[in-house]
This record gives sequence, C-alpha cells and structure tokens, in this order.
Amino acid sequence: MTDGGEMPRTIVVTGAAGFIGGNLVRHWRAAEPADTIIAIDALTYAGDLRNLAGLEGEIEFAHADIGDEERMLALLGGREIDVVVNLAAESHNSLAVVEPERFFRTNVLGTQVLLDVCRRVGVGRFHHVSTCEVYGDLPLDAAEGFSETSPYRPNTPYSASKAGADHLVRAYHSTYGMPVTISNCANNHGPYQFPEKVLPLFVTNALAGRPLPMYASTRSRREWISVADHCAAIAAIVERGTDGATYHVGTGEEASIEELADLVLDELALPASLKTVVPDRPGHDRRYLLDARRIRQELGWHPAVPFETGIRETIRWYRDHRSWWEPLLSRRLVTEDAWPDHPAARQREEAGRRKP
Repeated sequence: MTDGGEMPRTIVVTGAAGFIGGNLVRHWRAAEPADTIIAIDALTYAGDLRNLAGLEGEIEFAHADIGDEERMLALLGGREIDVVVNLAAESHNSLAVVEPERFFRTNVLGTQVLLDVCRRVGVGRFHHVSTCEVYGDLPLDAAEGFSETSPYRPNTPYSASKAGADHLVRAYHSTYGMPVTISNCANNHGPYQFPEKVLPLFVTNALAGRPLPMYASTRSRREWISVADHCAAIAAIVERGTDGATYHVGTGEEASIEELADLVLDELALPASLKTVVPDRPGHDRRYLLDARRIRQELGWHPAVPFETGIRETIRWYRDHRSWWEPLLSRRLVTEDAWPDHPAARQREEAGRRKP
C-alpha cells in the first residue's frame, strides 16, 4: 500500500461491520497499522460488531447511518479525511424483492448524503464499491463479459439502487470535481458473510440437515472472488487508481448454483439428496461476468485465491464457527422458497398465461 516515507492517513470505511467492510478493515489494519481507521456502520440486521472483534482500541467505531447528514458531518468534519470507502448498502437481492424501499433509502439517498458531506468537508478520495449486477445479465453462451463502458441495465430493485448510486458518484465527480473512483465486483466468498447469501446459506443448511434451495434456473452462473482478493483490489484502486475511473474486480472463474451446492456437499461429505429446486426469484439474472483487464493492466492487481480453494476454505470456516452464525439465523428476513406466494411472481405467471 503506502511506502514507508508517507505520513499516516485517516481512512473511513462505511458498512464496516458487514461482510466486505469488516474484512476490509482487517486488511487495512494489517497492511497499514499507522493509519487511523474510522469504521462506520448502522448495525442493521446484517451488521455485526463481532465482525470487528479483536480490533477494539485499534480503530474508531461509530454507530451511524450514512443517510444521517448531521451525524456524518459530526464524524467527518473538523478533521482531515484522506479516503472514504463506501461499502454501506442493503445488498440482499431477495430482500429487495419484498422491501425495495429500504434499498433506495440506503443505497441511493444514503450515498447522496454521504457524497455531499464528503464534498463539503473536503475528503481526499471517495471510493464507491458497486456490483456487477448493475449491468443486468449475460446470455449463458456470451463470449465476452461486461466492460467498464457496458450500458447499465439493472433487472432488480437491488441492482437498480446500486446503479443509481454509481450514477450519483460520477455526477459528483463531473459536477463538483470530487475525487472519486468506483469498483464493480463479482460475487464474494469468505468469512463473516451473513447467512442469507447463497454460500453461507448452503453451508448452514447442510450442517443442519436442511435442503439446499437451488433456483430452478440451475444453469445460471456467477463469477466468484475471494473477499481477501477483493479487499486487495480496493486498496490498489485507492492507492493507484485514476481519479474518476471505474475498475472491474473479477477473476473470470464462474460456477453454476448446482456446482456450488455440489462443492458444499462434497466438502462436508453429505448426500446430493439435500439439493432441492425452488422457483426462480423474480428478476433472477442468468449470468454475470466482468472483464477485469483494466485493473490488471493499469494497477497490477491479480487475484491470488483460486476458486475451489477459496470456496472450500470458506465452507470449512462456517463449519468451524457455528458460534458466529447460529445466533444470526433468526435475523434472516427472506425465505428463498416463498416466491410463488409473492405478488410479483403471481403477476409474472398471469402474464405468461395471457400470452398467445
């Protein structure tokens, strides 16, 4: 990251008690122990201070919502902030189907408030972490992935809210000259991911002898990356990225939902009979794949964790850390096999029946 001759900096990480945020704080603390880290999180259902356990006294933690302008001004004003990394977001696509408003409130309006506060206090760099899902989906047989200039075509409330946030970040750069960067990343795996997301959901269900719910479009694929590699990419962009630029963070390694389920069951030595097919989520995308040549060529970043190695390490982490995830199961807000009862699913079925 920085070389030994540079002065220590003040780094703000929002969404710091979440999955990627907590891992990024740990990554930065280990790499740059002289830097001051201000970790901000609203501690909603998926935020957990245990994700920052062991860092007490080494970081500053603030329980705050990025959409609270007065609180953000109090936290960021009156001090020199070198970097803000914005990871605060509602991120569960399935929850966005049933509660879209909360996603736009945090992901769009919250980002706008945070941007405005950062502009007013003169933050040195605003880095915004986005997702591959803003581009919509790819055909299963597409030869090329999404590039940084691909058009935005979000298909779900979650991806639409993240697209809106991306547009805001670019607008603040163009309109106000704010120093910004954006990264769009593939699906992450690793420790401390809330057990509503597919990999920890599969592992925790399998360990309890419950079915692994695979969407009916079992050939749909996702690109996967280790959260450790993602954190290293964020650090590279913050250190060496071009002001105003977007960087894709991906590995090129894809897997279908069934391949992921098979890896979980193989690692845990459990039977294939635990796999079960459930209806597709409304707006379910077929495939995401990012062209990540820019970050490799310009910044020299490359993923270090192979797909299967990282997935198996993640499975073992959940197997060995029941005390972390078992208390979280009661916080999950969505059941993945409930879509037939949802109005959006019924409307789609009725529209299908009306077609000649």
